[in-house]
Amino acid sequence: MARTRRLEPKGITLADIARTAGVSKITVSRVLRGGPVAEETRERVLEIVRRLGYVPNRLAGTLSSAGSNLVGVIIPSLANIVFPDVLRGAEAVLDAAGFRPVVGVTDYDPVREEGLIEAMLAWRPAGLIVTGLEHTDRSRAMLANAGIRVAELMDLDGAGLDIVVGLSNRAAGRASAQHLIERGYRRLAYVGHDLGQDRRAAKRFEGFREALSESPAALVATEILPGRSSAASGREGLARILDRDDRVDAVYFSNDDMAMGGCFLCLSRGIAVPDQVALFGFNGLDLGQALPQPLSTIRSPRVRMGEVGARLVCGREPPAVVDLGFELIPGATA
Repeated sequence: MARTRRLEPKGITLADIARTAGVSKITVSRVLRGGPVAEETRERVLEIVRRLGYVPNRLAGTLSSAGSNLVGVIIPSLANIVFPDVLRGAEAVLDAAGFRPVVGVTDYDPVREEGLIEAMLAWRPAGLIVTGLEHTDRSRAMLANAGIRVAELMDLDGAGLDIVVGLSNRAAGRASAQHLIERGYRRLAYVGHDLGQDRRAAKRFEGFREALSESPAALVATEILPGRSSAASGREGLARILDRDDRVDAVYFSNDDMAMGGCFLCLSRGIAVPDQVALFGFNGLDLGQALPQPLSTIRSPRVRMGEVGARLVCGREPPAVVDLGFELIPGATA
């Protein structure tokens, strides 16, 4: 599935700020440099700068007119193989096209993402690749008014700014629930990490619950652990659930890292998988498929997301929403 919409790139300029504020370009420049300006004028100019998402050009007065071969790539983490996979796909395409990626890591913090967007746009990159569709208001303003191609990767469930490449996380959550329901599981549980930080995991959980609400199965237990996802947190979350209710017959994890932790817990306790409890993840990591019992999961096209996003960012095709879909892997744990 792909749908396109046309966009006329237009960056916000110093003249736009001056015209909106009703002052001269020299006054705006003085405000941005921290020079002497009446406080009321300073506040008015800075409010307009924030609202319009204007970022001062650090290359002004240099050879910026020659064009930049830099493309900013902002990802949530380097600790999880999921995002290096995306970066690997993007880097291969950018390198072949003569561009160089500049990488920033947000640690799932939208305020940190905002700072990285501002810092990268100040160097006038040729394009920008970011993760997800949720950003602060100022980040959205900066991205929308940057006058460059912007690709948002890994999610389709929401409104994009320009180029959107990924999958429907909500649909992936529904597919996960339907797989478990079709196999006769009725007392299901969920183990996840901080859903406020990871909005894509939250959307999968929403889709999972929606599918259960339309079925004879029920969500009987939920365990959300703070911080990042990990095998250790998945193991701990499953232990808490089974200690409270050993009648749970299937567990959906926010991703494969946590699901593998669940596998290790079952191995340590002598719990038969999937006979006593079924386990289901998300991402389709190679490590999960190398377990003695390959993990039941959904594979996301991570490298392909990076490739397609990078190709569109450095190309001339019209903006697009590109659905790369996902693959359900039956595995042996559910």
